[in-house]
Amino acid sequence: MLHNYLKRFSMFDLTLMAMMAVLGIATKPIITPLVHMITAPLFIPGGALAGGLYMMWIIMARFLINKNGAATITCLIQAILVMALGVVGSHGVLSLLTYLVPGIAVDAGLFLLGNPRKPSIFYCFLAGILANLSGTFLVNVVFFRLPLIPLLLSLFLSAFSGGAGGIICFQILRQLEKTPLFKNVLKPGLFLLLVFSLTFAGCSITGTEKTTINPVEIKGDVSNPYMVSPHSGKA
Repeated sequence: MLHNYLKRFSMFDLTLMAMMAVLGIATKPIITPLVHMITAPLFIPGGALAGGLYMMWIIMARFLINKNGAATITCLIQAILVMALGVVGSHGVLSLLTYLVPGIAVDAGLFLLGNPRKPSIFYCFLAGILANLSGTFLVNVVFFRLPLIPLLLSLFLSAFSGGAGGIICFQILRQLEKTPLFKNVLKPGLFLLLVFSLTFAGCSITGTEKTTINPVEIKGDVSNPYMVSPHSGKA
C-alpha cells in the first residue's frame, strides 16, 4: 500500500522532499537558541516561536511538488533523520509522532480547501499556522504539559510564527517562479543533489559536536587542594 502510494512521486519529487526535510533540520539548531532568549523568561517552549521559520520548508515542499501528501512524507523523512542522527530536536521514537502531525495537518488542511496546486499568500499563511500550531500543541501535551495560561500564550505565539513563516515561504516560492535558475537548473535535480549532500554533511556535524569544560584545581593558601568540576554540583 505504501509502495503504491509512493509511486505517485518521481525520484525528483523524493529528492526535493529530502532536501526540504534536511533544510528544516539544519535550520532548527540555529534559530531555536536565539528564540530561547526571548521565550525562556516567559516559561514558554522556544519551538513555539521558532517553529514557523523551520516549518516553512514543509510548506515549500508541498507547493514545489504540487501533490497532496508531500508535506507528510517530508515530515516522515525528518523524523527518520533526527532519530538516526540524534540531532537537536529529536524526541526519540516519539519523533515519528511529533514530526508527522504538522505534515498531516498541512496536507489535510489544504485538501479540505480543494487541494490547491499554486501557492497563494492565503494558502501558505494558513498552512504555516496549521503546521506550527499542531506541532506546538502536540509537544505541549506529550512533554511540557503547561498550565492553561502559558499554554494559550504558547499556542498564540505558534500561530503567529507559523503564519509569518508561511508568508516568507510564499515570497520565496514567488521569486523562484520568476528565476531562470529554477527552470533550467533546479528542475533537472543536479543542483538539489549537490545542496542536499552539503546540507546533510553540515547537519551531521552539528548534531555530533560537544562542548567539554575542563575541571579547575584551586591551590595556594589552603589546607587541601580544591577541585571544581562541572559534574561536581558545586560552584
